[in-house]
Amino acid sequence: MSVTGGRVPVRHPARHRDPNGLNHFSLRAYRATTVRILRQLAGDHRSVAMILAVPSLVITLLYFMFVDKPHPPGTPSPFDTACLVMLGVFPLIAMFLITSITMQRERVSGTLERILTTPLRRIDLLAAYGTAFSIAAAAQATLACLVSFWLLGLDTAGSPAWVFVIAIINAVLGVGLGLLCSAFARTEFQAVQFMPLVIAPQLLLCGIIVPRDQLPDWLRWISDALPASYALEALQEVGAHPELTWVATRDIAVVVAFAVVALGLAAATLRRRTP
Repeated sequence: MSVTGGRVPVRHPARHRDPNGLNHFSLRAYRATTVRILRQLAGDHRSVAMILAVPSLVITLLYFMFVDKPHPPGTPSPFDTACLVMLGVFPLIAMFLITSITMQRERVSGTLERILTTPLRRIDLLAAYGTAFSIAAAAQATLACLVSFWLLGLDTAGSPAWVFVIAIINAVLGVGLGLLCSAFARTEFQAVQFMPLVIAPQLLLCGIIVPRDQLPDWLRWISDALPASYALEALQEVGAHPELTWVATRDIAVVVAFAVVALGLAAATLRRRTP
């Protein structure tokens, strides 16, 4: 490059921001965002208690409720049935609430706005949130499964490892749905209000209260379109069969697909509030 008074060698070309965020700083920013979210979550003691302690406490309460209840020989105990339901429901509910509230808090505080001005791509940002909360979900599922199987004597025909895997997948689904719903909320209170709209119908129609095959046709069709129905069915299959059945495999794949679609839609709806 020529300048007045001589020449200055230019050995490094100018760096321009890739509009898609495709540069070698993306991985670094993704890691930094994941670590920041985990630190922020660890500093929120109420959230940590909700993630880790509450599911185990509720499962313990269920144990004492059903411990003396008789049941026909050769059938699962009432505690085994209720515990499997809770291991499927709690990760979904807890991670939906925490993720939607946390993301909305990021919007209100302006943190999300600042992050979106960096080269970090939207999909990388959502991946960071998904990774951080999936780690929290794994901790939740680990503690809940340890308490259920080794302290309270939960008995399933299938491997406890599959119960653990399905619990984590349900939590990731909750993360995806929480991130997606947070895009349509303006306050943390509005984010919480999405729970009756998104989660309650799934709990009512997934077979906990009334078996799905006993629902009216139009309600069964709605139930077939909701991911919680497949999550609960997968857990019931693991509880009843020593080997992973085709139905359980299909149900796990369906829940994973729902989680991926939810994360993808969340990335598509993630926008800056200012141009």
